[in-house]
Amino acid sequence: MSYILKNTLNQLGTQKTPFLFVIDFEVKNYYIAPLDQLDNNIYFNIDNFSNISSNKEINKHYQLKKNPISFIKYKAAFEDVIQQMRAGNTYLLNLTFPTDIEIDTSLSDIFHASQAPFKLYFKDKFISFSPERFIKIEDNIIKTYPMKGTIDAQIPDAHAKILSSEKEKAEHTMVVDLLRNDLSIVAKKVKVNKFRYIDTLKTNHKQLLQVSSEIAGELENDWHNKIGDILLPLLPAGSISGTPKRKTLEIIKTVENYNRGFFSGVFGYFDGKKLDSAIMIRFIENHGKKLIYKSGGGITIDSNAAYEYAEMLDKIYIPV
Repeated sequence: MSYILKNTLNQLGTQKTPFLFVIDFEVKNYYIAPLDQLDNNIYFNIDNFSNISSNKEINKHYQLKKNPISFIKYKAAFEDVIQQMRAGNTYLLNLTFPTDIEIDTSLSDIFHASQAPFKLYFKDKFISFSPERFIKIEDNIIKTYPMKGTIDAQIPDAHAKILSSEKEKAEHTMVVDLLRNDLSIVAKKVKVNKFRYIDTLKTNHKQLLQVSSEIAGELENDWHNKIGDILLPLLPAGSISGTPKRKTLEIIKTVENYNRGFFSGVFGYFDGKKLDSAIMIRFIENHGKKLIYKSGGGITIDSNAAYEYAEMLDKIYIPV
């Protein structure tokens, strides 16, 4: 399937046909279509490039109830990850879990109400309102923006605390190093332009501070002919998998024991000249009679289970 996916991306890029792509975490399922042939009930907004003509008037005050897994269950998986780290099998692993949620509105209304730079509504099957860009390509420059490190903005001296934390700095540095190596597979002269800057994320109940970096590299002039060759070696994204990537993905499958599906995959567009994309985090999935919110965070050898569990729950929000 990845061969077909790669060729489809390359072909549309070579033709300079504007298109949307949606690819799941394991790169097993995907949706690709020219922008003028999108299926009904697919809406997106990627840094103000959108197929939505106007904002829908909707209620922006929601009651969100979380029914997460128990801390005992989370800690058991967390300890399994720490054991793998002590054995030298992984150094950074993004541990996630599904949470049952109850909310008094529809996925469509949540999509229209959410204030996020990257949004996708996919056929009432799932929505993502992501703060994290994956890759952007413009003027032969490819950039990626890993986000790693989250703190409640209301905590006293939160800005200083998140930047001074040795654990958070180590985790972020590993992700930056991983993505710098990933970009080096497809680009030249890869460098870190900005290291550990702060973004503020507004949620329906609090503000969060998120730490990001910017990494860039140079592509050939004909990069649009090779979109599949560029995109697929970078998947899954390092910030939502871990390092070393191949072994860490094996461990994730064992310790999480559920199917991420399109959660933590990527979506994006090519408009004939530039490409932009995002990682599908802040993700709600429709399971018929119930909604599932999938979330998590990066684990290192110095992580604290209680802190990581709280961070996983903090990431269950709607940005309105």
